Amino acid sequence: MVTRRGRGRPPGESDARARIAAAAVTEFGEHGYDGATVRGIAARAGVDAALVHHYFGAKADLFAEITELPLRPDQEVPLILQGPREQAGERIVRFVLESFERPAVRKRGVIMLRTAVSGKLTAPLVTGFLSRELLPRIAAELDAPDAELRASLVASQIAGLLITRYVVELPAMADADIDDLVARIAPTLQRYLFD
Repeated sequence: MVTRRGRGRPPGESDARARIAAAAVTEFGEHGYDGATVRGIAARAGVDAALVHHYFGAKADLFAEITELPLRPDQEVPLILQGPREQAGERIVRFVLESFERPAVRKRGVIMLRTAVSGKLTAPLVTGFLSRELLPRIAAELDAPDAELRASLVASQIAGLLITRYVVELPAMADADIDDLVARIAPTLQRYLFD
């Protein structure tokens, strides 16, 4: 007698996504972004690595989901850099500021910034993510021997802008109009990127 399996998920897999997410939190916490692997996360969750990719996609996507990243600069900034070169600095600053003006993004973004700056455990996660997923993508769009330094300078400028406007809330920065900030900061980013 052949037992036919019913439709739907196989038994025991209904909680696989939650187990993967929990395993990812532990793996990222223990090994940092760079040290955590999809295979390690899968092994800890008791699933095949293909199932991790099925539910979450790439490691960066899994990290973004479990940390609830409010923005995906690793996806957006390289697209911004593919537009007209002479406006790249302006587009980056405007993208970041307009994104942070959305309440949900601001709330999660401020939490991430605060923990990245002060947390011994979370700083390596954020640094690893930026170093592995964002900065190389910016550098790849630049035709310069010091592309990695240029990408890091852009990141430092944006981090400083976000911290002073949304975390420390320096009055002049917090009250400034987005268009004014774009006009003042974009030329610096433009110089970091292309001059």
